[in-house]
Amino acid sequence: MTTMTTVTMGADPSRDSTAQLKRELRAAQARKRAMALLLIAPLAIFLLLIFVVPIAALLTRAVQNPEVATALPQTVAALRTWDRKSAPPDAAFAALATDLLAVQEGDAMGALARRLNVEIPGFRSLVAKTARAMPLADDDGHPLKLTPGQTRAKLVELDDRWNDVAYWQAIAKNSGRYSAFYLLASLDHRQDAFGNITASDPEQQIYLSVFARTFVIGAVVTGLALLLGFPLAYWISTLSARRANLVMILVLIPFWTSILVRVAAWIVILQTEGLVNRALLGSGLISSPLALLFNRTGVYISMTHILLPFMVLPLYSVMKSIPPTYQRAAVSLGSHPFAAFWRVYVPQTYPGIGAGVLLVFILAIGYYITPALLGGPGDQMVSYYVAYFTNVSINWGMACALGALLLAATLVLYVVYGRLTRTQLSLG
Repeated sequence: MTTMTTVTMGADPSRDSTAQLKRELRAAQARKRAMALLLIAPLAIFLLLIFVVPIAALLTRAVQNPEVATALPQTVAALRTWDRKSAPPDAAFAALATDLLAVQEGDAMGALARRLNVEIPGFRSLVAKTARAMPLADDDGHPLKLTPGQTRAKLVELDDRWNDVAYWQAIAKNSGRYSAFYLLASLDHRQDAFGNITASDPEQQIYLSVFARTFVIGAVVTGLALLLGFPLAYWISTLSARRANLVMILVLIPFWTSILVRVAAWIVILQTEGLVNRALLGSGLISSPLALLFNRTGVYISMTHILLPFMVLPLYSVMKSIPPTYQRAAVSLGSHPFAAFWRVYVPQTYPGIGAGVLLVFILAIGYYITPALLGGPGDQMVSYYVAYFTNVSINWGMACALGALLLAATLVLYVVYGRLTRTQLSLG
């Protein structure tokens, strides 16, 4: 008789240990990632609350248009099928009287009047006058129960402007809670009564020239900062560590002084009896004082002085890392010193130049205090009008639209700079 012996093979110990090791490795990596997330969580929350949320609110407010829809819901509904060409239906007049009666004591009334007054000057007084007359009453002050047609006659009798289709078109055009009105106005365009985009009236076209002025001032200040900052950063990079630190402290001193103080100092220096004019008059170079204040010259001088450190710092950090042996090797091979500097040294500073130019230009186009105090009416930048709409006219939609366009220009600069940097790295 043959005995069959069955051999049971156990699991491979080496395979089990490898799987266990992989599980432990994945768990360790997960713990490291969790710890890293916990470490950066406070910074991420700070950036979310300080930067992301306000920017999102700004972009949202730039397209919000809730005033008419909130204050006149029944009127908007009555005008929804209106062709905006013929006279509005009688139901729209009745709905308007009902809506104005409901909002005459609330905050929505003021917002409605301001918004419609932007569309047609004088609309504010018409809305206020009509709201005060609600409810429609007889000569003895008793409220009247009127048909829509009678309500129409009463409103036209109260003010003949309600018989003008343009006023109703303004209400119908702004019936949506979101609109491109403020963004279009920031680009000197508008929507007509039928929603078509057209150019604004010539006397109202100011914002494109303001944006152009802002970019011109930013470009000139950036160019001046580069012309002054490049040789200064190069000279600092050639000094010993001790002397370079001393000079950098002098460069950074403006950071320790308030911008208002620096602008006030430039007012003292550049005024008619200031140090600059006195020095030029004393040297005989000029016969009468130069106009250096409340014009573009004073803006350029002050902004260049304030923003110069932002150009010097990135340039110096790049130049300090460039070995001087490259330039000496080019000269030893027969190159002219200037040619060696221009063809060997300067290309290695392009990352610093790009970073400095981008930083200075972005800061320059957002300036407000310096042009407001040192410039004239024709030297104000976009930020001045943002402050005006925020603090004076209380037009948050227009302020946010201008700010959103300025933000878009900044993001475009970042994208362009990123592409140029990647191109240089790929070529290198």
